[in-house]
Amino acid sequence: MSRLPLLRLVLALTAPPAAAEDLPMPAPPPGMKLLEEEEEAQPLEEPAPPAEPGEAEEPGEPPDEGEAPDAQSQELEELRALEDAALDPEARPSAEVLQALRRLGYANPLRARMLDVLAEEDDAAAAAGEPVGQATDLLAFDVKRIASGFDIPVEIQPLVAKYIRFFQGPGRKYYRRWVERSARYIPLMQPLLEKHGCPRDTVYLAMIESGFSNRAYSWAHASGPWQFISETGKRFGLHQDFWVDERRDPLKATVAAAKYLKELHGQLGHWYLAWAGYNAGGGRIRKAVDRRRTTNFWELLEGRALPRETQHYVPKLIAAALVSKYPEVFGFSRDEFRPEPLFTYDEVKVPRPTDVALLAEAAGVSVATLEDLNPELKRCYSPPPRNGESWVMRVPRGLSATFRANYEKLPEERLAFRSHVVRRGETLSKIAASHGSAPEAVMRLNGLKSARYLKVNTALMIPVATSKEHRAELMAGHVARAHREGFFASRPKDEVPAGVLQRGRRGKGGKPGTVKVDMVAGKKRVLYGVGSGDSLWTISQRFGVTVEELRSWNNLPRGRRGGMKVGHQLVIWPSGKAAAAAPRPVAAGKGAAPEKPVPGRHTIQAGDTLSRIAKRYGVSVAQLRKWNGLTEGKTLLPGRSIAVKGD
Repeated sequence: MSRLPLLRLVLALTAPPAAAEDLPMPAPPPGMKLLEEEEEAQPLEEPAPPAEPGEAEEPGEPPDEGEAPDAQSQELEELRALEDAALDPEARPSAEVLQALRRLGYANPLRARMLDVLAEEDDAAAAAGEPVGQATDLLAFDVKRIASGFDIPVEIQPLVAKYIRFFQGPGRKYYRRWVERSARYIPLMQPLLEKHGCPRDTVYLAMIESGFSNRAYSWAHASGPWQFISETGKRFGLHQDFWVDERRDPLKATVAAAKYLKELHGQLGHWYLAWAGYNAGGGRIRKAVDRRRTTNFWELLEGRALPRETQHYVPKLIAAALVSKYPEVFGFSRDEFRPEPLFTYDEVKVPRPTDVALLAEAAGVSVATLEDLNPELKRCYSPPPRNGESWVMRVPRGLSATFRANYEKLPEERLAFRSHVVRRGETLSKIAASHGSAPEAVMRLNGLKSARYLKVNTALMIPVATSKEHRAELMAGHVARAHREGFFASRPKDEVPAGVLQRGRRGKGGKPGTVKVDMVAGKKRVLYGVGSGDSLWTISQRFGVTVEELRSWNNLPRGRRGGMKVGHQLVIWPSGKAAAAAPRPVAAGKGAAPEKPVPGRHTIQAGDTLSRIAKRYGVSVAQLRKWNGLTEGKTLLPGRSIAVKGD
């Protein structure tokens, strides 16, 4: 049996039905995460190491909520498999391709298209529709006819042709979206590239990196239209702190990208190699050139001199440039595109940190409009002055005078900001109260989705009033804005102290245990019913005791769970010391003296038996039964107490 019929049979037996949907977009580099729902995806490839080493998450970032993969993430995985299949139809389907196919139902057009491209390349082209226009045979097309329209080297190699077909077919709908968005930025980016020593058409690198999305975020923690990782961005002048991330600014990031690409071109000698170095790192490309003794990019594709993603990176850029500048030649019509309006603006100075909602009000526009013009903003406030210079904000063209007039009328917020590093045992409500702030205001400023959980050592910025006189009024206004934007604080009793029972430690479906508190001989005693996902460590952290104390009080064996099961009742003395009425068991062993019996009552520990208790207090089992009315087979429940009269 041939490969394709066998694949069809496997899919027919395993794939569940699914509702039909529009053909999805070719995805960006693997794991690409768009920070706004309306942002579109882009072609997905296998990951390659970032050009420069990344760095740890900066203090002040919102805690990771540990969200499960969503539908968009699944779609990206399937799109990666689609691109692999479309560009290498003769290769054996990988397990990843098969897994992606199994998740698709019979009615899903993506499934049918993937099956087509797994069969024959010609079938794939037919399924996508024969391209119209002049270049009906891509490999035979004389690219010299249009090469004069570019200031970068362009040629149609087999991989370039495959990417053009991909844009014409499976990726057509969303490639159109890239072109439409590019109209907003290319006219501003190209002069900046030229000014800093790069060809103007290098701009199409931003297309394949992010689809010109300012808020695109990748698996390698790369951000912005040019997909800088943090360290490389800083090296080329992109400032990043709690307030702003200039990697997301389309113009500042373009200047940084031009400087980086010019540096790579100077090191490697050819723009193809510079683009490859932007993807895989200049050092890696230099080693490949030295090892293969060639500076011809196409010769480096032979063997394993370059990572697969880098092998496809340059052909994809060339294909994107060719189709974008000559859409009719490559099967598109001009009326397919609805170009976005040009990124135009006026600049104004904002001398003090101000709520973005107030800034938008002063400009007479929506918050979304202001954030779109200023994508570097990470918070709901404008940043404080840096190096004595006020932050420069963009407002829609023609509104600078209106903004300045209205900004001067804004009331002085009398607001300051304090940094607070979360310590073990703290909750958001306690932190806010200690600074005279409000939990909702802290959530909004720091982008916290939930007030219930905090991570130890997370750096939070706390908005505080500079005078007690205006504190209540000021905080009330910020709480109201937070509520309008969907930030709501948890009830203090529902908050989990940082470092105690953090979400994610319980596993899927984990539930906390039950708690009952009483007093024994003047001491506070907690009877805790073990919940799913509990461990001795999480329980000890919750009640401020040690694991060894838990083991001792409840006679538990060694191990993470100490032999506990869900529903198992533990005795806990939060003071850290057991009451006299509940003496700890003494380990049996050579030289261990028996503890002096204490008349009164004995609190039953996990593992206790009548025989063990009788021996401990120097009485008989019969006496214990008599004093407590216990019959044969009666179960001793941990936490309960029995009478021990002693001598």
